[in-house]
Amino acid sequence: MTVLMASAAIIAMTAPVASADSPDPIVIPIHNWSSQNVMSHVVGQIFDSIGNSVEYVSTDSQAVYESIRLGDVALEVEVWEGAYGASFDAAVEKGGVHAVGEHDAVTREDWWYPLWTKEACPGLPDWQALNACAALFATPETGDKGRFLGGPVDWLKHDQERVDALGMDFVVINAGSAAALWASLAAAERTRKPIVLFNWTPNFAEAVWPGEFVEFPEWVAGCNTDPSIGPNPDVTYDCGNPADGYLKKAAWDGMKDKWPTAYAVLSNVSFTNPQIAEMARLVDIDGMEPEDAAAHWLDQNVDIWTAWTN
Repeated sequence: MTVLMASAAIIAMTAPVASADSPDPIVIPIHNWSSQNVMSHVVGQIFDSIGNSVEYVSTDSQAVYESIRLGDVALEVEVWEGAYGASFDAAVEKGGVHAVGEHDAVTREDWWYPLWTKEACPGLPDWQALNACAALFATPETGDKGRFLGGPVDWLKHDQERVDALGMDFVVINAGSAAALWASLAAAERTRKPIVLFNWTPNFAEAVWPGEFVEFPEWVAGCNTDPSIGPNPDVTYDCGNPADGYLKKAAWDGMKDKWPTAYAVLSNVSFTNPQIAEMARLVDIDGMEPEDAAAHWLDQNVDIWTAWTN
């Protein structure tokens, strides 16, 4: 019996008996990082257990808020403040999408390095010390400038804008996926080569590779839109990302009427930093498929998720 089959049997025994809110499936978007994949399947398998059908669709992580607003997908389980807050807020202003509460998790997304990098550049985590050490991070691709390995382009982290705003001697190279970030980090570990790359918390990586975030000028509201805010009065993006960002859930305005039981469950769902890191680890370290990792998590955390269904 597979993990998914075993968990389905457990869910069937523990979830309350219910009929479908609607004959139409609840469409859940899937993006290009592991915790979102697993969490989406956790929520979807719970919806399925209470009588609803679910469909998963691969969706751009920025455009998804427009899709939710139009009702093409029903929800989003991970709205990260740093990466997606602007896209989410723009969709909310247009109408049709709203926040369904926040997770307990506190997020941070920014430039990051493993601790062996600090041995080569001891002024870290200060960003100016990093910049003084830029040559340590040079590659044939970047010439005499340092390489910053950013996340996929569609995560829209504005790293190049920050480099330009702060006058840093770095070139931003975007990885094609989260997996490519971890592969580069693992390769650097083998030779203890200094590396600075995009990372985030909660995430499994913090347990595998101890490290620190680079400390840029403190983020304040308006830093990304108003040149007068931040140390450089002529440009935007001259600051770091929020160090204690939110992680929200979002839903189509019509979800609460079309799928009221599922909407009530979504309202109750709340994950912590360790839970989210564990979900990512199941995929990125243990090699599980997201749907199997979700089934495993449900199997190991029955008391938590059944409370959400009550």
